[in-house]
Amino acid sequence: MNKKAAYLILFLVLIGSGYLSFRYFSLDSSLLSLGSSSSYKVPVSSSNETTVNPNEPKTEECPLNGELLTKSQKQQWEKRRPLGVMIENHKEARPQSGLSAADIVYEAVAEGGITRFLAVYYCKNASFIGPIRSARIYFIRLLQEYGKNPLYAHVGGANTPGPADALGEIIDLGWSSYNDLNQFAVPFPYYWRDPERLPNRATEHTVYSSTSKLWEYAAKNRQLTNVDEDGKQWDVNFVKWQFKDGASVAERGNKTKISFGFWSNTSLANDFSVDWVYNAATNSYQRSNGGEPHLDKNTGRSLEAKNIVVIFAQESPANDGYEGGHLLYKVVGSGEGLLFQDGKAEEINWSKSTEEARMTFTDLKGKKIAFNRGQIFIEILPLGNKVVY
Repeated sequence: MNKKAAYLILFLVLIGSGYLSFRYFSLDSSLLSLGSSSSYKVPVSSSNETTVNPNEPKTEECPLNGELLTKSQKQQWEKRRPLGVMIENHKEARPQSGLSAADIVYEAVAEGGITRFLAVYYCKNASFIGPIRSARIYFIRLLQEYGKNPLYAHVGGANTPGPADALGEIIDLGWSSYNDLNQFAVPFPYYWRDPERLPNRATEHTVYSSTSKLWEYAAKNRQLTNVDEDGKQWDVNFVKWQFKDGASVAERGNKTKISFGFWSNTSLANDFSVDWVYNAATNSYQRSNGGEPHLDKNTGRSLEAKNIVVIFAQESPANDGYEGGHLLYKVVGSGEGLLFQDGKAEEINWSKSTEEARMTFTDLKGKKIAFNRGQIFIEILPLGNKVVY
């Protein structure tokens, strides 16, 4: 073989190996263990995933939303701390996984009229959560009220210098490399890409995790369980909301549908319009998004919440030069809102005095709201938006 032929073969080998290496690492080695079946598979099993016994009585109150769960579940949640996860709501992200298992869910626009969720987990597990996306500063402000050093799971974040610099704020708070679980710093198998979505979705809509994996990582690598490395409980200054049993059938109201949008002056407005339809039999509200039932892929059922809270907050552009247009929501302060529960609607006020203070909700006479036991879904709308009910 002459030298020219040898060099050509070597060149082709290098090109081929380079391409294969690119494919391997761009898809993430986690995919090799996930396989290509249509079902989700956790890369590595987790020892702290609770299997709920349907015959075990539900006697223990979740401190975040008042839901009654089992003693076995309480034994698990007492070993950990609240976990906030950024879950996107782009049309390509639907159906998401894990929203139905969150204790509390917040929704607000991330950019361009596209909303995003901060799902807060503590009392229950979600075997799959996602797609997970980037941090926003107003979601950080909301998460700050969940005790000392709540866990925050996200994939990157707004980092343009200015008032919306979420990653800069994480550093300033001292969360970076401690309670912050940015995927850029947390390896496989704690985050992975979903092989089912990779062939037909943009890459940014494919990152997943699970509550058990994230709590496991925090405990093993950050020494954060229910206590921190100094032995301090996460909930020393945590303020619980008030909870109650749902109204009896005879006492339930007839406000059967709640409808609203986030941005009306965009071509995406209809894709992110929301309907919550009241089910009197279950005394809960089922969600539609963009005119279609909003499903949780984990369960195959519509998202369903016991309490729908709408708060009206000042929205403003960050004006930081970011091409996509970063936003600010004034979630520290006070304002007006609406509460939907038991088939009834009520005008309320909300208040959050400091970044770390718990947001409180009162009726128009100043009495604190008691939430029905179960998931609380908090919708953050710009001032002036209308809610039809």
